[in-house]
Amino acid sequence: MPKTIFQRIIDREIPAKIEHEDDLCIALHDVNPQAPVHLLIIPKKLIPRIGEATPVDQALLGHLLLTAGTLAKKLNLENGFRLVVNHGPDGGESVPHLHVHLLAKRPLAWPPG
Repeated sequence: MPKTIFQRIIDREIPAKIEHEDDLCIALHDVNPQAPVHLLIIPKKLIPRIGEATPVDQALLGHLLLTAGTLAKKLNLENGFRLVVNHGPDGGESVPHLHVHLLAKRPLAWPPG
């Protein structure tokens, strides 16, 4: 199976504007931002989508959310932000590699579209 674009970024085969990296994940700026701040927080472990995560992935999933909170503080997103995880084509998934979208710096309507 070919690498996803995220795996290629993690392996430094494709450049990206990286905001954060640690042993478990990488956070980068989306190339097609839907808000003035639009980061993707991506686990280095390939999990195709949230519905395929297992109990073994529990700590990693928590780490992604804690990383989002740390980034929100770093970027002064005190007025609020939204976290989004897409699953499958009807959920808006475009890359089969779990990732968390962090969107901020504009009013975000509900329900999302």
